[in-house]
Amino acid sequence: MSTLSLRLPDSLHAELRRLAEQEGISINQFIASAAAEKLSALRTASYLKQRARRGSRKDFESVLAKVPDIPAPEWDRVEPATPNKSVKPPR
Repeated sequence: MSTLSLRLPDSLHAELRRLAEQEGISINQFIASAAAEKLSALRTASYLKQRARRGSRKDFESVLAKVPDIPAPEWDRVEPATPNKSVKPPR
C-alpha cells in the first residue's frame, strides 16, 4: 500500500470528515473508495467509446430488424411523461 500526502481546502476536508463519519468509515477509506469509483467511471467511458468506434450502423439495424414489432408486456410498459407535471427531487 502507498502513502499519499494530499493538500485539501479546509472546507473540503471538513465535508470529507463529516461524510466519512456518517458512513462509519475513515477518511482514507472514503477517499480510496471515491478514487476507485472515479477510475471505474473513466475506464467504463473509455471502453464504451472504443467499443462504439468498432460498431456498425448496418449491423445494428440488421439486429434491430429481428426484434418483433409487438406491444411491450404490461409489466414492461412505461407511462408517458405529462408535460405539465413537475417532478420534485427526493429528500
